[in-house]
Amino acid sequence: MARYKRIFAALDGAATQEAVVQRALSLAHDNGAEILFGHVIDSVPYEANGIDFVALTEDGRERIEAAVGDLLAEGRADANIPSIDVQVRAGRVVEMLLDTLIKPYEPDLVICGVRGLSDIKYAFVGSVSTSLIRNCSCDVLVVRPESLDEE
Repeated sequence: MARYKRIFAALDGAATQEAVVQRALSLAHDNGAEILFGHVIDSVPYEANGIDFVALTEDGRERIEAAVGDLLAEGRADANIPSIDVQVRAGRVVEMLLDTLIKPYEPDLVICGVRGLSDIKYAFVGSVSTSLIRNCSCDVLVVRPESLDEE
């Protein structure tokens, strides 16, 4: 069986975020893998407003650390997980995830959550998970929060 050494987990602030963190930590523990958690703040709504993207991403990181900080602390205390990092960027979500966070990190596994967009929204903007499945050169795991309830 393949062993994962570098795991990238995409966080989106939605209901699936905690499930993604839990799954990433579990797989990292089992494989002795390092984890990079990444979140991209969609810049499109802010592009015409002259927003301070540095402050926006710092605020985003603080919100993630507050939302899943207990889980991250548990993971950082786990001797089987060599490192955990959290990075937040602003930009067009799929492009920023792939080009700025995932590709330079060179993970063996990418984990993301399912959001369940409506059919109309999916037709116009697509799905981040579908884009990752199609464009990543490694395994991609799409987590459903209810799958953790079954364990």
